[in-house]
Amino acid sequence: MRITSDWHIHSRNSCDSACMTIADMIAETAQRGISDFGLTDHLHTPFNLPDIAASRAEFSENKPSARFHFGIEVSCVSQWELEEIKKGGYSNPVCGIRTGGPANGLLAIGITDADIERHRIEYVIAGVHWPMYVPMERERVIRDYHRQNMFLAAHPLVDIVAHPWWWMGHWKNSQDKYPAEPWFDDFRRIPSSMHDEFASAAVEHQTVVEININANLLNAQYPETFANQYLDYLAELKAKGVRLSIGSDCHSAHYDEIDFEKAGEMLSTVGIKDKDLWRLAPQPRFENICPVCL
Repeated sequence: MRITSDWHIHSRNSCDSACMTIADMIAETAQRGISDFGLTDHLHTPFNLPDIAASRAEFSENKPSARFHFGIEVSCVSQWELEEIKKGGYSNPVCGIRTGGPANGLLAIGITDADIERHRIEYVIAGVHWPMYVPMERERVIRDYHRQNMFLAAHPLVDIVAHPWWWMGHWKNSQDKYPAEPWFDDFRRIPSSMHDEFASAAVEHQTVVEININANLLNAQYPETFANQYLDYLAELKAKGVRLSIGSDCHSAHYDEIDFEKAGEMLSTVGIKDKDLWRLAPQPRFENICPVCL
């Protein structure tokens, strides 16, 4: 299968280590045959909104085509976290506040309808990026991640749930790998009932679920057995009527590091084809119209 879309790419404006210019993004996606794609820099909490403003400005300066879209990637956070940051007292909460909040507290995302309108955001990807104040115990983490995924699948501002069941941080061994916890020794550690509930929520709310190339399918820190089981999981989502999208999750300076060919071959083995994948329709670009012609 030849992949022709990518809805998860980060630029140098993102609050993490991403470093691609938008001019290079435009040129290099074309070189790889990616015809429909989107920019999605990170926003964990409103503290990151200046980064999104910078991203939008650079996007417009590069006169984007109708098939290049301005999106955003938000994190699932807690209402407690948003309120704490709003109070002040945190010197540089770039990645939010990852500790100290109430377990099982109210979940949230750090963006509003007004922010979406102000920055002309065309679509929102939202992902689970860390446990929400629960102990590092396998079963507790699984339940917490499922709760977050369900929240995002039902959220009215979320268009795509990013990289379900991605993990990083705790449980990494001395070889920079994740051999077992929380679900890498056997993806069946996650109850099938959770997958059923998540699929039902995505279908009910017409929320797309992302196939993430770098974070899930081709993550070198994960065992090969996980990739095989994850492919079966994606096929099950498709069979349940869930719409799927492709995201490279590129954070690099250049786009040639993404192995679209291998990802396409893997997806083909479980019957997922490029024509099955979600994509945004081309959009008119008013910033490309000469003011004199209006």
